[in-house]
Amino acid sequence: MFKKIGIVVLLVSLILGMSTMMWAYKSEYRMTLNVGPTFYWGMGAKKFCDLVKEKTNGLINIKPYYGSSLLKGAQMTSLQMVSMGVIDCAYESTINSAPVIPQMNIFSLPFFINNFKNLDKMEYGETGKAIFKAMEKKGVIGLAWAENGFRQVTNSVREIKSPKDMKGLRLRVCPTPIFIDIFRKLGADPVNMNWGDAVTAFQQGTVDGQENPVGVLLPVKIYQYHKYVTFWNYLVDPVIVYWSKREWNAFPPDIQKAIREAAEESARFEKALCRAGLDGDENTPGSSLYILKHEFEYTMQHPDPVGFLKSKGMKVTFLTDEERQTFIEATKPVLQKWIPKVGRDLYEKALKDMGKE
Repeated sequence: MFKKIGIVVLLVSLILGMSTMMWAYKSEYRMTLNVGPTFYWGMGAKKFCDLVKEKTNGLINIKPYYGSSLLKGAQMTSLQMVSMGVIDCAYESTINSAPVIPQMNIFSLPFFINNFKNLDKMEYGETGKAIFKAMEKKGVIGLAWAENGFRQVTNSVREIKSPKDMKGLRLRVCPTPIFIDIFRKLGADPVNMNWGDAVTAFQQGTVDGQENPVGVLLPVKIYQYHKYVTFWNYLVDPVIVYWSKREWNAFPPDIQKAIREAAEESARFEKALCRAGLDGDENTPGSSLYILKHEFEYTMQHPDPVGFLKSKGMKVTFLTDEERQTFIEATKPVLQKWIPKVGRDLYEKALKDMGKE
């Protein structure tokens, strides 16, 4: 009899424990990101939400808040809000986290990384580990590396092939000090304004151009405003999926595993969107178009972004090695100024990851 009572007590305890666990989960976890759902970055975030729901059997339901709406447009505060638990998680750019974690500026050092291969070596090497460790110290857990892409420059005035072509151009740039330093050193006039104001300025001719990755240039229809685009890969804009540390540590291991797997899968999908047509065709194993086709059964609307921009009347310029070197030389003072701000130890890690020692 006592044995039966013990079994009943055990069953009741298990049921109550499960009920407590179920009750502990929020009905909605809020995620912040800077862009809208039609951008590749936004599409990756949506896939993350869907995968988390699927992999946790509906226990964790994430709602994406696009356009930094939770932050009322103050996109640079995303990491602080997640670290404090005001927002649960983020699918956000390293640029937006750089004010809190200066190590993030490693990706904004001018003409330092230059290609996808070097970027991947850094993210999945000692550089990436060091950045995730710095994030954890600030109260967030990095889960996966996604992407906004290498930033290219467009304008309505002239083709850009050398630093002298930058002289006097008024360009809309990201509102961070290193961006301002780079463009000023190149002789341009960098300005910070929201996209709506920038479009009006393009139309009125008071601003000549801007810089953004391909994944932004296409949805904003940059060809409506600018004739010239230079693919110079001067710096890159990674996106990191991250979660509030306090909340993350409260999750059981199986939920953590499911969320992390969802983050990594969504990031692989989102990276492929950003790189599609820039790293090989769909018949090249390992290319982004190949990954999208064979792993995600996804077909790009614009599988050849360069060709598409040309078809819209843009003059597309790719720098030669010699032309790139002139930009490297011109921005060396900015590089040297920012290495101590990023941290020389991290800079050395990045060099080692890329095999540039």
